[in-house]
Amino acid sequence: MSFDPRRYLHQRRELLRTRFVKGPVTLGLFEFISFGVKQAWACLFGGLMLAVILFSYLFYPENTSLHRYDFITLVAIFIQAVLLLLRLETWEEAKVILVFHVVGTAMELFKTQVGSWVYPEPAVLKIGNVPLFSGFMYACVGSYIARVWRIFDFQFTRFPPLQWQFILAIAIYINFFTHHYVTDIRYGLFIVCFALYGLSVIWFKPDEKHRPMPLVLGLFLVALFIWFAENIGTFARAWTYPGQEAGWQMVSLGKLGSWFLLMIISFVLVAWIHQPIAKR
Repeated sequence: MSFDPRRYLHQRRELLRTRFVKGPVTLGLFEFISFGVKQAWACLFGGLMLAVILFSYLFYPENTSLHRYDFITLVAIFIQAVLLLLRLETWEEAKVILVFHVVGTAMELFKTQVGSWVYPEPAVLKIGNVPLFSGFMYACVGSYIARVWRIFDFQFTRFPPLQWQFILAIAIYINFFTHHYVTDIRYGLFIVCFALYGLSVIWFKPDEKHRPMPLVLGLFLVALFIWFAENIGTFARAWTYPGQEAGWQMVSLGKLGSWFLLMIISFVLVAWIHQPIAKR
């Protein structure tokens, strides 16, 4: 019988729960820890990518024939292969990653052309001025949402019709390009987001019971943590924004709004694959 890491972890969790949960206080503590462990598990791909970027910035040798960006790309491919081989990631999640890689790379090609950000180091594995590892950074977002959806057994109350969400996601994606030439409609898009998702509740399962959270709040919290990760990425010079050429400084809070809108695109793509379940 082949080793199933998910079954093994589930069995260990059951043993720990039986041993330590003795009342409401220990139950609450166990549920909180379980939530953190599941979140870390969902962040597996993104966390590994961020670790590789930071490690390579601190320790990668300067005078080597393999450029640092190419090293990151090759490691990203290796991580993806290992996760699939060990069944730590499903093929459905891999499909999500591929979609995000394509969508993200297309945006990267445009954004670097208009000077929104740059990749300051050389690379061979690239398209235009965009190293191929950049697509994996978007794929990390897709991977996280797909994994957290499965791991926390998402269910929803008042889930908006998917066709309206698709229209919103398309408008958001188009605005990422067109706002360089015509009026930026992101504030209008924020209003539509709150109108569409404002009454929606996401139910997630940190332990044995589902817990509720406003969907908009959940999307914002994910965007916030991606903004934190982006600060680490720019510190490690995986890419740089205008104003960071002379030295690192924190990424503008305005990027938090951009990440929130990107969350909508990510969420809709994953919802299309997972087919949301109404709260029972």
